[in-house]
Amino acid sequence: MLRWLIGGGREPQGLAETGEKLLELNGHTQKITALITFPSLEACEEKNQLILTASSDRTVILWDCDTGRQVRKVSCFQSTVKCLIVLQRLDVWLSGGNDLCVWNRKLDLLCKTSHLSDTGISALIEIPKNCVVAAVGKELIIFQLVAPTEESLEWDILEIKRLLDHQDNILSLVNVNDLSFITGSHVGEMIIWDILDWTMQACECNFWDPSPQLDTQQEIKLCQKPNDISIHHFTWDEENVFAAVGRGLYVYNLQMKRVIACQKTAHDSSVLHVAKLPNRQLISCSEDGSVRIWELREKQQLAVEPVPTGFFNMWGFGRVNKQASQPIKKQQENATPCSLELIGDLIGHSSSVEMFLYFEDHGLVTCSADHLIILWKNGERESGLRSLKLFQKLEENGDLYLAV
Repeated sequence: MLRWLIGGGREPQGLAETGEKLLELNGHTQKITALITFPSLEACEEKNQLILTASSDRTVILWDCDTGRQVRKVSCFQSTVKCLIVLQRLDVWLSGGNDLCVWNRKLDLLCKTSHLSDTGISALIEIPKNCVVAAVGKELIIFQLVAPTEESLEWDILEIKRLLDHQDNILSLVNVNDLSFITGSHVGEMIIWDILDWTMQACECNFWDPSPQLDTQQEIKLCQKPNDISIHHFTWDEENVFAAVGRGLYVYNLQMKRVIACQKTAHDSSVLHVAKLPNRQLISCSEDGSVRIWELREKQQLAVEPVPTGFFNMWGFGRVNKQASQPIKKQQENATPCSLELIGDLIGHSSSVEMFLYFEDHGLVTCSADHLIILWKNGERESGLRSLKLFQKLEENGDLYLAV
């Protein structure tokens, strides 16, 4: 029996603030494969906080987070549902497995596609014009939802286009902004797509090596194993995309269209999840059980100094070899202008840390294969809050006198 722990409620309290377990949602019998919130309609008077969960037991359950009870359950799936997405404007939700299904709020099946592939849909995102993008193996498939009209009372889902530019299975698919979405594959390909016409804006087949000297196939063969270059997760801000690639972290600037910083061995095992923090900071977690905090810093540019060669030049004599200085110049041209510096390590888990949730005002919650959910607090911020509360208490008791 799998038990899913979650902190909910209308106010930002409970798990995110105190670490207290608010609810235990017990219903699935196998691994949870997808989780998503299901917002209430704006016109609806009842503002219940709902979530949808999918499992390897081939069921999807709709939960009420205020009470912890099951609202509805669907058990008619022919395969595991790997991803869920809610289209709030149309008040429907979609499930992705070996086929794509469209459901209403009552969990009635509205329409579905035919069997897509044995690998199934690994990721889904919403894009404009009532469309969604589905990652199916090496392919991206654009589907369009057709809502009921006076002429046709039935929902329909149409396949619009297939994008076949990836050479291996797509592992990550996310919206970056109103103009772009991004995909990453098992062999380290990263493609940025135009969200309106679905054309490629940028393609980096070996961006995990910011100073390429060999061709892509040679570089891939030099890696110890394919997982070393697999893109597991993306996050982003207005300027950059932050990618978890194998054991490393890479910062790709959207305007410059190049990697501006990297840590090739940020962890001892694959990086599973990354998130952007305030003040140019990044947090990552890994299969090795570690959670690390990084800071993006600009490097100071150093002047290029020619390198003397020959026996006498070792002691400061002789002429400078101009050819020897050229590789140094080339390396500096290819060098990244920024660096990712490790500024913190959160030690507490004994097994793979699968993911985390960051709450700016309340801290960080990490989830691990060791069955622990740990709440982490910002020590400096908490110390300041405790000092403030102490002064407020002294002032209330009349023990604090401020000199004018």
